[in-house]
Amino acid sequence: MRVAVIRLAVAGACGVALLAMAACAGAGPTGNPRPPQPAKRVELSKYLGLWYEAARYDFRFEKGCDGVTAEYSLRPDGLVEVRNTCRQGGPEGIEKVSLGKAKVVDKATGAKLKVSFFGPFFLGDYWVLDHADDYSWAIVGEGSGRYLWLLTRDKPTPGLTQNLTARAKAMGYDVSRLRVTKHARG
Repeated sequence: MRVAVIRLAVAGACGVALLAMAACAGAGPTGNPRPPQPAKRVELSKYLGLWYEAARYDFRFEKGCDGVTAEYSLRPDGLVEVRNTCRQGGPEGIEKVSLGKAKVVDKATGAKLKVSFFGPFFLGDYWVLDHADDYSWAIVGEGSGRYLWLLTRDKPTPGLTQNLTARAKAMGYDVSRLRVTKHARG
């Protein structure tokens, strides 16, 4: 299996967010003109680990990606290492990896982070808008309402994806824009 590390180029003052992938606050249509603030405090130690993408707002950096995962681990310097993986062309396609780092910027809630895949000059917002008490799922977005990810700890089931979609809709997101992510069986 071939693995490629993606080095994404971004023009202008765009920043990067989760799951490789990227979020430019001034680009793309808004899926929620009034995105909510995070609903709960996030304990970083419980949030770390592997997440599967159940669905997302599609954008150019994730076009054609399935089998998408994000893995978060604590670095020795206190930042969070971000390893985003996707499979081009289907859930068993060629694996592509993007490496970045994140910093918690809202110490009161722990729910807002800045993520970078390009060094200190290109930062994107990453907001954990809601999550299960046991951290089995999370809904992630940012302040512009242009990006949305539904994440699960295990490979997502159709029922869980539907429940998360309903939660996102209740938060004001246009769920017709969601693209369900396919994952390999097993």
